[in-house]
Amino acid sequence: MGIEIRDQTSEDREAVVALSLRAWEPVHASIARVLGPEIYARVVGDWSRAQSQDVRAALDSEEMRTRVAVTDRIAGFSTVRLDRKERIGVLHMLAVDPERQGRGVGRELIADAERFMREADMRVALIETGGDPGHAPARAAYEGAGYTGMPVVHYYKAL
Repeated sequence: MGIEIRDQTSEDREAVVALSLRAWEPVHASIARVLGPEIYARVVGDWSRAQSQDVRAALDSEEMRTRVAVTDRIAGFSTVRLDRKERIGVLHMLAVDPERQGRGVGRELIADAERFMREADMRVALIETGGDPGHAPARAAYEGAGYTGMPVVHYYKAL
């Protein structure tokens, strides 16, 4: 399976949003199990609506660079933001269609993001992800690409 990485176009917009929902559905199910229904509803609410809005905002942002991975269709996407003052490249969003996971799509998107960061003279690449079981594939991909995790713990309590 060949993977082409290219700039996202306006024609890709709805396919990217739909892909993000497929990719993050199991992640949100995991988060809901960890937090429980009451806290999940208060913290996250309607995840698919919020996810769609967040992805569209990233796609529309002048500060983000969005790339898509294409096989026989759009198989994944990434958004990168550069903090030029701190010289940190932030891989803001990365998603791979569940049907294409485990086939190198994420690895290619990460490598593409890193090339962009290097060319922009960034000193550090940063990726954030969750510690719940649903994010385990993301953590494995980032660790496999040479990233070092720095655990952060968020504690939640319903009031």
